[in-house]
Amino acid sequence: MTSAQEVICGPFRKRSLWFFVGLGAVGAGVAVTRLAYRGRLLDVWLIVGLLLALVGIASLHWVTAWVRGDAYGLHYRTLLRRRSVPWSAVADLRVRRHAHRYGTTLRVSVALRDGRKQLLPLLYGDLSHDEDFNAKLDALRALLSRHGAPESSHLPVISNSTAGYGSWAGPLALGALLLAFAGVIAAGVPSAASEERARTLPAVIARTEANRSKQNSWLYLTESRPLERVGVPREVALEFQPGDSVELTFWRGGVVEVAGDRYVWRRHFSTAGAQAVAAAVIALTAGHPGALALLRLRGRRLPDDEVLPSALPFAAALAGTALWLLPLCYLHPTSLLTSPTAITWAAAGSSVTLGLMVWAWHATRVRTPGEVGASGGIGAPGAPGGATAEGTEVFLPARFLEDTDYNPYGFGTHVVLGGGEPAVVPQPGPGRFAAKRIPVERLTVTGVRRARGEDGDTVSRSWHIAELDDAGRPVRLAAAPADLTRIIHELRRAKTPASPGPGA
Repeated sequence: MTSAQEVICGPFRKRSLWFFVGLGAVGAGVAVTRLAYRGRLLDVWLIVGLLLALVGIASLHWVTAWVRGDAYGLHYRTLLRRRSVPWSAVADLRVRRHAHRYGTTLRVSVALRDGRKQLLPLLYGDLSHDEDFNAKLDALRALLSRHGAPESSHLPVISNSTAGYGSWAGPLALGALLLAFAGVIAAGVPSAASEERARTLPAVIARTEANRSKQNSWLYLTESRPLERVGVPREVALEFQPGDSVELTFWRGGVVEVAGDRYVWRRHFSTAGAQAVAAAVIALTAGHPGALALLRLRGRRLPDDEVLPSALPFAAALAGTALWLLPLCYLHPTSLLTSPTAITWAAAGSSVTLGLMVWAWHATRVRTPGEVGASGGIGAPGAPGGATAEGTEVFLPARFLEDTDYNPYGFGTHVVLGGGEPAVVPQPGPGRFAAKRIPVERLTVTGVRRARGEDGDTVSRSWHIAELDDAGRPVRLAAAPADLTRIIHELRRAKTPASPGPGA
């Protein structure tokens, strides 16, 4: 039962869950019986029974889950846990959004005043079917507003791109682990280089043995010189014949090449250069989680639902580093500090990497939106944007996030300025094909902010959001910061009546 004073969330598809609970009980019975009478751990029926028992335990966990909100607080339980939290200890209710291949799942998270965050066991939602989810979430937020003191007036949405998703410690630990792995591989490079002493000896094939099984086939050598036989794949053994003169190439104590007049076989082996390249690749890969940790550290003071800058600039810097580092490691695996060529190469490449990292640091800075105007309206004096010349059409990537009469079904991808009234178009130009005029006379800007989780994954992380009032309806316009300033400036100019001429 759900009322204005109480909200109850129970499991979805309860009958199906109880069916799987019963199936799990049957599976547990089968496993116990099989183990008691057969006494064998490796048994098909025993394994099937155990798998069904695990499904039953998981279903029992969900069928017993329960969440209730009332005037006293928030109460929730699972199979092994029960807890009650008073509204005075709840700082806010948030939505955790997780995108996957089948859609997007929404869950409710509780932010406590002591800094902890807990996911509620129930109240799941889907972006394509979320009427019940929204209704119960709104009822819980109403209870929090009535009996508590929420920190935010809007609903915070947390996703993997926002500041409140996880911490910097996880990516940093992963990066450190990858660096340690790269160090272990790099430590073996000198040893691999010391064993790279290939030598070639002549031999004559006495007979071949091509096995049909997965075992090696063999090339037997005349008088067992320089050794008795060489293990090769079956198809290689079929290529050689008794009496063929061959040359054997030895490396690291084994044969890596058998060269005859008609056929040459080479075994794949890892050189010191290849080993150094592998270590460098792993070290560069460790830079990506390191960049994620850095971005989370830089954004630790942002609200939890604000979107962090993308790590792609750092990924581009790492890719640029790979262009000079990997060839250097392959050609000079052991002489990086002794060869003048390698030292010059490394110095020049390091300068390029330093420049790329400085650019990435600048590109991923958190940009605070500038003020649109003193009163926030389009008609108010705003930030000066680049004026568009008369008759010149400029297409700027921008999106209205709500369906409106000038953006039906969210079709617009650009805003066109100049050459007429501002309009929404579904293409980057040229031409105003399918353009929808923006009704500037009824729009008022109420604020400009950074992108938040509620704006969805279709908004670029570097874009800003202009919050507009469209005759009483809230509308959001997303664009790059400079483009958004220019669009707002042009909308202001279009809204301001033209000054009368001298002869008026």
